[in-house]
Amino acid sequence: MSSAGSDADQRGGRPDRRPRRPGGAAARARLRRGRGAALGVRPARLLAPPPPEAVTRDSFASPGARVRTPGRFPGTGAPTATGPARGGGSGSLFDIVRFAVALLDTAGRVVLWSPAAEELLGWPSQQLVGHPLQEVMLSPDRAIRARRAMDHAIRTGSWHGRSRFGDRDGNEVPVDVRITLLVDGDGVPFLQVTLAEATALQAVEQDLAVRDALFEQAALGICVIDGDLRYAAVNQALAAMNGLPPEEHIGRTTGEVLPERGADEVSAIQRQVLATGEPIVDVTVASPSARRPGYRSISYSRLTDRAGRVLGIAGLVMDVTDRYRAVAKVENSRRRLSLLNDFGSRVGDLLDAPRIAQELAGAVIPRLADYSGVILLQAVASGDDLPRHPHSRRTALVQLGVGTVQDGPVVQAMLRRGSRIDFTDESVFGQVLRSGRPELLSTPDELEATTFPGDPRVQAALDLGIHSMLVVPLRARGLVIGLLVISRAARREAFDRDDLAFAVELADRAGSSLDNARLYARERTAALTLQRTLLPQQVPQPPGVEVAHRYVPGSSGAEVGGDWFDVIRLPGDRTALVVGDVMGHGLRAAATMGRLRTAVRTLAALDLPPAVLLERVHELADDLAQGPDEALIATCVYAVYDPATRRCELAKAGHIPPLLVVPDTAGPAAGPGSGPLPGGTARVLDLPSGAPLGVGGVPFESVEVEIPEGSLLALCTDGLVESRDRDLDEGLARLRAVLEKPHSSIQEACEAVLGIVDQGREPDDVALLLARLGRGPTQRTAGWTLAAEPSAAARSRRLARAALAGWGLEPLAETAELLVSELVTNAVRYADAPIGLRLTVGEDALLLEVSDPLPDPPTERHATGTDEGGRGLELVSGLARRWGTRAEGAGKVVWLELPLLDALV
Repeated sequence: MSSAGSDADQRGGRPDRRPRRPGGAAARARLRRGRGAALGVRPARLLAPPPPEAVTRDSFASPGARVRTPGRFPGTGAPTATGPARGGGSGSLFDIVRFAVALLDTAGRVVLWSPAAEELLGWPSQQLVGHPLQEVMLSPDRAIRARRAMDHAIRTGSWHGRSRFGDRDGNEVPVDVRITLLVDGDGVPFLQVTLAEATALQAVEQDLAVRDALFEQAALGICVIDGDLRYAAVNQALAAMNGLPPEEHIGRTTGEVLPERGADEVSAIQRQVLATGEPIVDVTVASPSARRPGYRSISYSRLTDRAGRVLGIAGLVMDVTDRYRAVAKVENSRRRLSLLNDFGSRVGDLLDAPRIAQELAGAVIPRLADYSGVILLQAVASGDDLPRHPHSRRTALVQLGVGTVQDGPVVQAMLRRGSRIDFTDESVFGQVLRSGRPELLSTPDELEATTFPGDPRVQAALDLGIHSMLVVPLRARGLVIGLLVISRAARREAFDRDDLAFAVELADRAGSSLDNARLYARERTAALTLQRTLLPQQVPQPPGVEVAHRYVPGSSGAEVGGDWFDVIRLPGDRTALVVGDVMGHGLRAAATMGRLRTAVRTLAALDLPPAVLLERVHELADDLAQGPDEALIATCVYAVYDPATRRCELAKAGHIPPLLVVPDTAGPAAGPGSGPLPGGTARVLDLPSGAPLGVGGVPFESVEVEIPEGSLLALCTDGLVESRDRDLDEGLARLRAVLEKPHSSIQEACEAVLGIVDQGREPDDVALLLARLGRGPTQRTAGWTLAAEPSAAARSRRLARAALAGWGLEPLAETAELLVSELVTNAVRYADAPIGLRLTVGEDALLLEVSDPLPDPPTERHATGTDEGGRGLELVSGLARRWGTRAEGAGKVVWLELPLLDALV
């Protein structure tokens, strides 16, 4: 018998003693009669026979590794070969590779033919026992080689090779053949022939070759761990990762091989996989070895044999430090970009330096740092001009923003909003302020040099475990306007250069926002100062009118607007109430408002009707505008109230209509300290809309309203009742609801009205004017109608003297007679209708009024020495405290005032 190729594959060894050929008739008879046990042959002694399983090696053992049981999985005795199991087997190697055993005598005759051999080749033992094996199953040429192989085994003790045996059906079956010399107790030699299925055996050998290559050449760390979680095999790559030789792993657990800080997590994963059978794939953990810091990807899966018995787990370990750091760098870049975007969106519409500082301090916690502080120049915090001189220890710094991961007394000692920050010129703060270069501090000595020696803030930082700090300048237009100070504590990694570069970028963005907030605060302060200067500094309390007012500038989200109000005393104890709103915001709007208010006051002194006054102001719009390319557009409501008649004449130019609240019960007479408001029924006064000033196209019209005693008139701008999410009708309804309620005073009513402004929105300016209207103090008045005839002058003098005498004002009689005579004479000269005369005693003046049906006002002339007339109005101008004319119906009224002081002296 021979191998499939040649006899060159033969190998063997010399037996312990020289075998003897079968001798004696009895022995030969036993050989002829067949099977060993049936023939009474005593058990043969094996001369160094290799066991059947020796055809393979432990598929998990690596070169140089210690294996407890060669060829078997550690601790189980189960074969480690892999391959398709045959049905019904126990899952061992014999289910993968079929083995068969036959016993021959030295002549090649079959003495014993096992059932496994019958299954492998199909020949029953009845047909083979006693016959030469080579004559039945081998071709003639192979029979010759078989004889040589048996002779070789008899000489050397064994032979091993490959051949093809013919089965019962005439097919050739490739088998692996191993011949071993056996000698029984009587010294009779036999040949044990072990047959193995060559195809399956070759597959096992290929698996072993792959295993060897994987263990010996793979760059990945590979290990096999038994059911007790002890290493059974490791390759050189994993041994290098762990810093121990392979043999020092065998028989030890992960906790005994790796440091404690990394072994606990890995051991927990191993136990989980062994218990559940669920594989763990590509889990990244920190490297447990301090000698090789980094990160590892570990994967574990449970090992079972073909019968389902748990053998242990297999693991793959990969050094992914570079990959992890690359991914971490990308993730850090993504997080930093997200932080920049979040910060930009949160401060993009802010124009308040303290809020921006706090948003900046909070944005870096905890994504970038554990503690943060934003320190600004006092000029930035207050909206002043930046200092022109270099920064020094005298530079005023204030901490406006803080952020922390925890709170407590020590944290508050280190970071406190609103606190002043002191430093020396040689400190880190001083150097960064002067140079504009950021600093990365990573040692205790550097941290102690942050501000000044002995600073309790620095000691608090050290007590908190801060070990790394960035001090970054906040810059705007090339100037350092503050500092961003961020730090890390405890076991968090120290800052690196990438963190420093990112902090600089974040600080630059914040610096621009902070400087914009400073510029806005400066302009807003200037505009607000200008506007308050142009608004009434003192509001009079005319007779019959109790006035309360409020002006609220827009919040920091909106610039100062052009809202204004005014209260103007008119002749005859009448009062003009004005509220207006110039379109636009900022300094230009405030300046335009001042000019417009001045124009209204000037025209009000002419005692013009409301509609006429608005028309005159509209005609001045081009002159009141900022420039030829900027048109003036403003709204206004103008009301004139006469307490003597309790009538109010109103007109508006595109403005919000006023509200009138009529008390349900008669209230006290209006005047200073008139007491509580009883509430009542509010209604919107329906006035002709009119076009805004500067627009034109719609005539202005006046409406006269009779005012019940104690009524409340409310004038306001649109910032009070109108917003982006609330229309005018809704706002007016809310205003009516507030004014209809009782209030302790008119001032308290003002505060209640301001409460309807929506909180959290971006409000416009609000101007509010409330006036409680009544008859006022009892006045002494007398009036007459005179015929337009020459005798009217004399009669007017008699009537005036008699009235003044009755009031006890005789000292004014002579002057009053003269002036009344001049005015009546002038009216008689040009009018042909009845003339009216009225005298009214006010608080500090005597009012004389002469009315006629002619609309044209009188014109003052300067008479020469030879002129016979024309001196009447000169005389009036010289003797009266003031005088003027006003339109009344189709005619006019010429009035003058004489001070009562002259009558009391």
